[in-house]
Formats: sequence, C-alpha cells, structure tokens
Amino acid sequence: MKVSKMIKTLTIAGSDSSGGAGIQADLKTFEEYGTYGLSALTTIVTMDPDNSWHHHVYPVDAALVAEQLKTVFAGGPVHAMKTGMLGSVDIVRVAEKAIKDNKQTNVVIDPVMVCKGEDEVLSPESAEAIRDLLLPLATVVTPNLFEAGVLSGLGKLSSIEDMKEAARRIRELGAQNVVVKGGKALDGEQAIDVFFDGSDFTILESAKIEPAHNHGAGCTFAAAIAGGLANGLSVREAVTKAKDFVTAAIRNGYPFNQYVGPVFHGGYRLEQNKA
Repeated sequence: MKVSKMIKTLTIAGSDSSGGAGIQADLKTFEEYGTYGLSALTTIVTMDPDNSWHHHVYPVDAALVAEQLKTVFAGGPVHAMKTGMLGSVDIVRVAEKAIKDNKQTNVVIDPVMVCKGEDEVLSPESAEAIRDLLLPLATVVTPNLFEAGVLSGLGKLSSIEDMKEAARRIRELGAQNVVVKGGKALDGEQAIDVFFDGSDFTILESAKIEPAHNHGAGCTFAAAIAGGLANGLSVREAVTKAKDFVTAAIRNGYPFNQYVGPVFHGGYRLEQNKA
C-alpha cells in the first residue's frame, strides 16, 4: 500500500559509528515512527577501544552543515526536527538560521554537552550559544541532569525538586516545554524524568532496568518526541510515548563491547507486536 502522505523529520546532529547514538539513532527512531528521516551531519565522533573508549570529536565545517540544510529544505518543509551534538558556535548559528528562515515548527532541542562516559563540556561556548540562540526556538528541550544543571545555573541536581526548579529556570530562557531527564541517575528504583509545560509538572517514571544498555537513550528520546510531534501528537502525548519508546529500547539493548551497550531502536515495535 502506497503511503498517502509522507511525513518528514530532520536531525541536525553528529555521527556515532557504533550505531547507538547520534544521527544513526535518530534515523532509526524516525523510521520506527513511520517518518522519512533527513539529516545534516555536524560532527564525527570516534571511540578508541585502545584507550578505554575515549571519545574524539571532529566538527564538520559550518558552511558544509549549511549546504546540507539547504539540500534538506529544498524538498520543502519538514513536519518536525531535532538537534543533537552541534560541535561549534558557528554550527549552532547555522541551525538557528535554518529554523528561522524556514519558519520551522515542532523543534526539539537536545542540548548535547558531553559524550557518554565523558565528564567535560565539549565546548562551553557552544553550550552558551545553544542556551541563547536555540532554546528560544524550542518546542521542547530535553537536557539530562548535567545539561539542566549547566543551563539553569544550578549546578549538580540530585532530587526531583532540583529537577523542577531547573525546568522552571530553563523555560524562562524561552523554551516552550522542558523535559529534565533524570533517568537512572537519581537514587531509588525508578528512572525519573520531569516534564514542565509552563503550568504543570508531570513526573514520568519507569522501573530501572539492569543491566542498563542505555547508550543513545538521550538521542533516541529526543528523536522519538520529534517523531510523535510529526505524527500530530500533542507535546505531552509525544513526550509520554517517547518515554515508553526509549524504555523499551533500553530493555531490548545489548552489550556492544566491554565499554558500552546501546539501546535497540526496534524494541518498542517488537514488544507491541508480541502484546
């Protein structure tokens, strides 16, 4: 049966050659949501198995990112988009211009500041540019605890109340909706995220999964929100479904090697088919 209407989704993000995160995760997720995924590559990330999986990040020239986005939007508007690792202030500015010039709606900003397993901000200047230039354009922004602490100015977050206050402050920066991802980082048996729409808080909970094969969970979550918005879900519906989607992806993840275990992006579909 021919698809009557093609729903298009875009990711502006980096490459993860191990397949769990970055544009690879985004495009797999878009496919699971029944959308046609487009991409603009911003960085190439390599992981060194001879050095405890240490990451190396190689930004793409900003002019080339702009050319990719020119190609993407030559096919007309997209129904939703997300950003991931952007890599430089110039690339952040390119993303901002593309969103504004194309009057893009349904914009999900995943403010990636570190690679999984690393603990230093990739580029403090880029983090500031994301805060100042992209958050005001965001339909939804999806920081993890570290990113929410940086964006809100609160530093380390260790409780649901901390997450709520961070969400309040981040929304004041211009984002329409905020999801602070606590995941497995908080104490207790539940993986907790906090959704704030400017009026109400929603606590999203799921049982923690062990072993937690969660490499790419953040990218996948943001891409799933974009997929939901592209399909006409409300923000709350898109966020709630994305939580279920990424939980199933973690539950069906696997150990890629001794350093990392990626989520499996088809997990939600497989579980639904078995139900």
